[in-house]
Amino acid sequence: MAVPPTSALPEVDIYLHVRVLMGMIVGLALTHLLRHAARIVEHPKQTGIYWVHLVWAFSMFLFLLHFWWWEFRLASLQQWSFNLYMFVVIYALLLYLLCALIFPEQIAGYKDYRDYYYSRRAWFFGTLAVMYIIDYADTWVKGPTYLRSFGTEYAIRNGTYIVLSLVAICTRRPRFHELFAVAGVIYQLSWIAREFETL
Repeated sequence: MAVPPTSALPEVDIYLHVRVLMGMIVGLALTHLLRHAARIVEHPKQTGIYWVHLVWAFSMFLFLLHFWWWEFRLASLQQWSFNLYMFVVIYALLLYLLCALIFPEQIAGYKDYRDYYYSRRAWFFGTLAVMYIIDYADTWVKGPTYLRSFGTEYAIRNGTYIVLSLVAICTRRPRFHELFAVAGVIYQLSWIAREFETL
């Protein structure tokens, strides 16, 4: 059967084709988070919960919902390429990796989630810093007008998250991690409400 050239396909159909794979990755990540959250509810003493760890897990939950919501704006792109396709898929895969890092399949070898959190913080916050770098590139892909619509706050936001993530890699100080987790979620909710309430 002959395959029509890409130029002959409607752009919306191409985007929907890409969105299927992104949806599968986001769905797997959400399932991972919810499955492990349910395990904590079932056996809170067995898992040894740590509230800062749970705040970051909630932050990842928000990140996934936000990602799926605002990626719909990619439907407005006039032309798709394999490089762009790879870019958004890698972005989604990094989100899944963050979820896998915050909730490992098991914490054998660690005392509890607090011990796991501080022991593996370099992996989690290193990946988070990369995510905010890619997030900026993702916004740039949507066009200069779209990028400028967020003003200087967007660049400051991403830069601040990257710097704080690098600090989180270097320090085990509980007070810093507590403030970073709580302030991060509060700002994340504010950012979504102000910039992405409607598409």
